[in-house]
Amino acid sequence: MARCAVLAVIIGAVQWPVTRVAAQEPALVITGGTLIDGNGGEPVSDAVIVIEGNRITGVAMGATASTPVDATVIDATGKYVLPGLWDAQVSYNWYYGEIMLNHGITSTIDVGNSGELAVAQRDAAIKGHVRGPRSFTGISRISRRQPSAVMALQTTLTPNGGPQSVEDTRSLVNAYIDATADYIIFQDGRLPPEYYRAGFEVADRRGVPVFTRSYGPSFGPRDAAALGSTNLPHSAGVPWAITRNPSDDAGGDELEMYADIDPERAELLIRLLVESGTALTPTFKIEYPGYPRDWKRFEEDDRRFFAEAGPDLLAYYPPDRMVAALDRYTNTSGTAQGAAGPMGPNGLADMDGLTAEAREIYETRMRGWRAALRFHKDFVDAGGRLVPGANTNARMVPGNNLHHEIAIFVEAGVTPMQIIQGATRWAAEMVRRGDDLGTVEEGKIADIVILDEDPLADAANLRAVDTVIFDGRVVEPGYRSWHGGPFWIRAPANPPVDGLPWVVAYRQALFGDAGPRSTALRNPGEALQPAIATIDPIMVTAGADDLTLTLTGFNFVERSQVFFRGMPVPNRPLSAVEMEVTLDDNLLGEAGRFELVVVNPPPLNTAAVAPWGDGTSNSAYLTVVYGD
Repeated sequence: MARCAVLAVIIGAVQWPVTRVAAQEPALVITGGTLIDGNGGEPVSDAVIVIEGNRITGVAMGATASTPVDATVIDATGKYVLPGLWDAQVSYNWYYGEIMLNHGITSTIDVGNSGELAVAQRDAAIKGHVRGPRSFTGISRISRRQPSAVMALQTTLTPNGGPQSVEDTRSLVNAYIDATADYIIFQDGRLPPEYYRAGFEVADRRGVPVFTRSYGPSFGPRDAAALGSTNLPHSAGVPWAITRNPSDDAGGDELEMYADIDPERAELLIRLLVESGTALTPTFKIEYPGYPRDWKRFEEDDRRFFAEAGPDLLAYYPPDRMVAALDRYTNTSGTAQGAAGPMGPNGLADMDGLTAEAREIYETRMRGWRAALRFHKDFVDAGGRLVPGANTNARMVPGNNLHHEIAIFVEAGVTPMQIIQGATRWAAEMVRRGDDLGTVEEGKIADIVILDEDPLADAANLRAVDTVIFDGRVVEPGYRSWHGGPFWIRAPANPPVDGLPWVVAYRQALFGDAGPRSTALRNPGEALQPAIATIDPIMVTAGADDLTLTLTGFNFVERSQVFFRGMPVPNRPLSAVEMEVTLDDNLLGEAGRFELVVVNPPPLNTAAVAPWGDGTSNSAYLTVVYGD
């Protein structure tokens, strides 16, 4: 927990929300547009929205509005003004930023798989240092996970936490909240029930919402609703909870469960979820590939996105991620749809190519698909909060992915106003940011999108983005070849030390279960391959004074040399398993995530080193965060 405490001290100075002081900046005024404010009421024509600094300071009708002198005016006549959109389920990656903003997305909610670096990314975006949406984060998540040698070396915040007791659960929840997590995530439903109760108690006491992937068997959607879970990502456990004959272990195909829906169980669950205020984020597109009626159009959209991408976007969009995004449409192995048969021209199974058994499976799952859509429509019509989150990850095209999920909501019969509320106000309230975000109202932070077409006439018009305003400033559209930011955050993980499974295997091969027999520092004639196990601290603030950090590992020798950002830096091996490294303030002046490695001097013991490396250790990383 020590490294977690250090992180909390560093980032604790950054309290959300951050209000920018708008020294000598003129006010920004939007005039003439039709305002759909996110609250669900009637649109307001000829609206005037006044923005000063990063806050909305006035909302009025054109005839009654007064505007500041010398304001910058955006004429939105004939257009539609909405709160910025939210993608409520994201595995955030560094290259998403510009793409999401260009699609009207000003906030994201991550799935808690980026570790400590997610905090640095979030705060940099809020402060305006990184071009991208607000990225709310759970940092990490809690799941059933057995202790291991690798787990013992990981930091508290980077992996999924695997509590072994009620007290462990409390400690993990406190650690995440101390590190400024925006919410707590329970990753599965397989922990003892008392663990969930303990986690919820801590989160509730500290005012932080809880998301639960309540897949069962020990913790399902009804349990989540009873404890006041804010959200069920993936609508986790819903089909198991409402099917006529649920299996004991919550396994089985979800669409087949939906096909055997029990109306009474479904009605009961909807009532419980609505009463508890538990939102559903169904992530239809990723859960049920091939079944949406617009599946073929989704593929065309994504192929067109890359075909029409200019050189600036292509300069940084990772090629392997392009391949993965398009492979989603042709490779359905291991999915529910893939089990039913090959893809046809409309994204449905090619019925002519199916055996009788496969045809029956497919038809059952199609009934289940329609039942799944109907359940979620019934939920939102009953007053439930249905929030579009697209599980945007390495296999999805950011921006497009949210709009595809919205198209599936349309297929389900969800109204445009319900979709708008889900993608704005309800998403913001899900992470308890409704006082500042999610609607266009006086006093709110000015995250706004202006559309060319009426989204109430057709929710597809949410794509018709004319202007995006983020934190009170107009976002310059388009792409920059140098886009990226200092942290290069990638999901699913950004560990402070890479290659820990290799470290554990190498240690076992050298020393067995007992570990090194001696930790005395040596100057051998032939050095062995070094390995890094931990780094402390893992995060500092830019502009800090000289820093002394500690690396632990093994096979450090008297002449081991540490390189930071590719440069040799002063270091002092304290023993064969501990290294002290000094970084002067000149190396800590800019934000970023910087690599450290240990290099052992030649000559190396080639026979011993060859299977494991070349004399250069695995990498550790020091994250330098912005100080203002």
